[in-house]
Amino acid sequence: MYRQHEHGLGHGRGPGFIPISTILLIVANLLIPAAILVFATGFFPYKPFLPGLAEYQSVVSGPPPEAPFDRVIFMVVDALRRLIANGVAMPYTAHATSPTITMPRIKAITTGSTPSFLDAILSFDEADTSSTLAAQDTWLAQMRAKGSGKLVMYGDDTWLKLFPGTFDRADGTSSFFVSDFTEVDNNVTRHVSGELRNDDWNTMVLHYLGLDHIGHKTGPRGPNMLPKQREMDGIVREIYEAMNTHPHLESTLLVLVGDHGMNDAGNHGASSPGETSAALTFVSPKLRAISRPVKAPADFVEDFQYYAVVEQSDLAPTLGALLGFPNPKNNLGAFIPDFLPFWPQREDQLHLLTQNAVQIFDIIAAAFGSSTNACRLQSRQCSQLPSTAGELAGEWALIEDAATAAFQAESPSSSESWDKWTSDVFKWLNKAQTLMTTMASNYDMNRLISGAMAATVALGAAIASLAMLSTVGTSGWLPFSLITVLYGVMMFASSYVEEEQHFWYWTTSAWLLSLGVKRFGTRPPGTIHRSALPVALLATAVFRVIRAWNQTGQKFAGEPDIVTMFLAPRPALLWCLVIASYSLVAGQLFRQLSIAGIPILVAGSLVSGLVLLTLSFKLAFTIEDAPELVVGFARSTADIFVPDGGPDLVTRARAVFIGLGLTALWPVVMLTVRPAAWTSKTCGSLEISVTVLLLQFAGFFAMGGNNAISGVDLSSAYNGISDFNVVAVGVLILVSNWAASVWWMSAGNLMLLAGREPSPADAAIPKESGKTTKDSGQSRDGQWNVWKQHVGLLTVFTAASLVAVMAACTALRTHLFIWTVFSPKYLYSMAWSLGVHLGVNIALGGLLFWLGSSR
Repeated sequence: MYRQHEHGLGHGRGPGFIPISTILLIVANLLIPAAILVFATGFFPYKPFLPGLAEYQSVVSGPPPEAPFDRVIFMVVDALRRLIANGVAMPYTAHATSPTITMPRIKAITTGSTPSFLDAILSFDEADTSSTLAAQDTWLAQMRAKGSGKLVMYGDDTWLKLFPGTFDRADGTSSFFVSDFTEVDNNVTRHVSGELRNDDWNTMVLHYLGLDHIGHKTGPRGPNMLPKQREMDGIVREIYEAMNTHPHLESTLLVLVGDHGMNDAGNHGASSPGETSAALTFVSPKLRAISRPVKAPADFVEDFQYYAVVEQSDLAPTLGALLGFPNPKNNLGAFIPDFLPFWPQREDQLHLLTQNAVQIFDIIAAAFGSSTNACRLQSRQCSQLPSTAGELAGEWALIEDAATAAFQAESPSSSESWDKWTSDVFKWLNKAQTLMTTMASNYDMNRLISGAMAATVALGAAIASLAMLSTVGTSGWLPFSLITVLYGVMMFASSYVEEEQHFWYWTTSAWLLSLGVKRFGTRPPGTIHRSALPVALLATAVFRVIRAWNQTGQKFAGEPDIVTMFLAPRPALLWCLVIASYSLVAGQLFRQLSIAGIPILVAGSLVSGLVLLTLSFKLAFTIEDAPELVVGFARSTADIFVPDGGPDLVTRARAVFIGLGLTALWPVVMLTVRPAAWTSKTCGSLEISVTVLLLQFAGFFAMGGNNAISGVDLSSAYNGISDFNVVAVGVLILVSNWAASVWWMSAGNLMLLAGREPSPADAAIPKESGKTTKDSGQSRDGQWNVWKQHVGLLTVFTAASLVAVMAACTALRTHLFIWTVFSPKYLYSMAWSLGVHLGVNIALGGLLFWLGSSR
C-alpha cells in the first residue's frame, strides 16, 4: 500500500484555508486551456481575403474571348473509368493540399485559394456558420452574377453552409452519418433526371457521399466499393447521354472531381499520396477537338498520379475561361494549359494568361505591400522585398513587356517565340502559386510566444504542486521524468510524430516488465507478490497482441492486422468475441450484485435485461451499418430480437446507454461498500499514475488512433441522437475515439481508491474513543492528497507536452510538413489536453473518485 502523509508545506489546513498545492494545481489547469486558446489564435489566424466580386481587368489584348460553354454540371465523386478513351473526357490528378477534408477542399475548389487549417476544426461542427463564403468571390458567385440561369445543388449540405442563399433549388444531406451508403446518394440521384430536362439553370452541383462513407467503414477495397463505383458510372452515363440528346445541354461542361482521396485504411485528412491525389475529369463532346489520347483504365501507379497533375485550385481560373467569367479575386490557381487550343487566336490566349497572372499579382501586391508594384516598375526597388517576391515582381515586368511587344508587332510572333512566352507565363504562375500557398506571414508571433509562455507557467505551477504533494523520493520520479523529456524531444521530428504509437508501445511494455521485476525482487515471503513477475510477463504478452490489433500511424496504415486478417473476413468469429465480452461483463455484474445481497432472481433479471437490450441494439445497429456481417446464427438471433416494427435505433441506443451508464458506476458503489477486497492488490500511487498515463496513450493508438486528422473515427458520432447537436456529437467523438483512455481513467481511480483504507489496527479503534471523527477527517484528507498527486502528475505531463508541441510548431513554422504533420499534432494536443485531461481525467475522474470516497 502506498504511504499517505498528513503534514507539509502544501497540506497545512485551517479555517477557510486552501492548501498552496491545491491552488497551484488549479492555476495550472486553468492556464492550460488559456494557453491553448492564445496559441491557436496565433497559429490558426483568420485568413484575410480581398473583398468584392472580380471584374475583367484592362489588358493590351482587348476584350475577353468567347467562352465555349454556358452551363456546368459540377459532380463531386471519386473515380471515373469510362468515356475517357473516346476523347470526350480529359482526366487529371488533382492535388489536394492538407487538410484533405471536405470543407477546406470545397473552399479551395470554388475560390481557387488555399483555405485556413482552422477549417479542419470547423468542418466537424455542422451548425457552424462562421466559415461561410457568402462574402467571398467564388466561381459560383461569378456564375450567379452572369444572370444566365439559376444555381441548383443536391448532396452534401456543406455546400449550403458555405454558400447560404446562393442556390435557387437545393436538397442537402448530412455528411457525417457515415454509416449510410445508399440514401445519401439516392437523395441526389432522384433529382438528376428532372434537372437535366429543365433549361432554367446554368450551374448544377451534385455531391455524392456514398463512396466516402464506404471508405470510412470498409476501406478502399471493401466489398461495397466496386458496386458503388458502377453506380456512379451509371449516373455519369445518364448525364452524358442527356448532353448528347437535349439541345439546351449541347454547350454544357461536366466536371467530375474528388474533393479528396483516401488512404489504405479508408480515411482522409492527412497528406499521404492516396489522400492528396483526387480525381478530376472534364467531360463534353466538344472536347474531342482538343483532347489527346490517354490510356483508360490506366496502369497502377504507386503514388496514384495516373494522369497529368494539376492543383485543385487550378479549377477556378480554368472554369472562368471555359464558362466566360473573371477569375475569383482570391484565386491562386493557374489556368490548365491543355485547354488553350479552344482559342486558336493568340490574342485570346494572351488575354486569358494575362488576366490570370495580373489577378495573382494583385494578391502578391496585397500581401507584400506597395513595394511590389514599385519593384515591378523599377528593378532597384526589389531589394525591399523578400527574395522570392522580388524575383516574381521583376520577372513579371519582363513577361509583361514581352507580351506588349508581341501584341503591338505588325506581324505575328514566330511560333517558337510564342511558345517560349507562354511557357514563361506558366512557370511564373506556378512559382507565384507556390510562394503564396506556402508563405507563413499570417502567424501572430506575439500570440505564439504568449501561448507557449502560459503553458510553461502552467508546467512550473504543476511541478511545484506535485513537489508539495509527493512523498516519493527523487529517484522514484526518474521513469516519469525520462518519459516526459523523451516525448517532448520527439515532437521536433516529423517522422516520430507520425509514428508516435511506437514510443508508447515500447515504453509501456518496458514499464510493465519493470513493475514485475521490481515486485519480484522485493516480494515478502508468502505474499501475493510472489506471482508478480509471471503476471507482468503475461501482461506484456497480452499487450503485444493489443499492439497488433490495429495498424496505425502513416507508414503502415492499411497493412494487415488482427482486425483485417482474422475478424473482418470471419463475421462468426467477430460475433463470438461480442458474445464472450457480454458474457464476461454479465457474469461479473451478476456476481457483484449477489455479493451485495440482492436476491438472485432480481439480480439475474437485471443482468439478463441489460444483456438482451445491449445485444438487440448491437444487432439492430449492425443491420443498418454493415448488414453483410449479420450472417449465420447472428441472422437467426436478429430475427428474434430485432423484429420489424420494433423500437427504432435511437430509442434502443438511449436505453442501452442509460443501462451502461448505471453499470459503469457499479464498481464505484462496490468500492464504497467493500473497498478492502482490493487493498492487497494495489501498487504505489506513483506507479498507478504512470501506468494509467502510459496505457491511456497506448490504448488510444492500439484502437486505431493516430496523429492525422484522417484518424478521427466518425462512425460512432451519431449513436443515440436523431439530429445534429455539437455537444452530443463532440462527446461521442471523444468517447468513441478515446474509449481506452476513458477506461483506464476509471481503472486508475479504482486502484487509487483500493489503497485508501485505514490499517486494521486503526479500523479496530472503538467508536466511543472519540477518535472516529478526527481519524475520518485525516483519512479523507489523505485520500484527496493521493488523488491530487495523481492529477498533478497528469497535469505535469499535459503541460510539458503542450510546451513541446507549441515550441515545435513555432520553431518549425516554415517547415515543409507544418500543415501536414505538426498542425494536426497540435489539434490532437488540444483534444488530449481539453477533452481527455480536463474533461475525462479531472472532471469525470474527480466525480468518480468523490463518489467512491464518500461513505
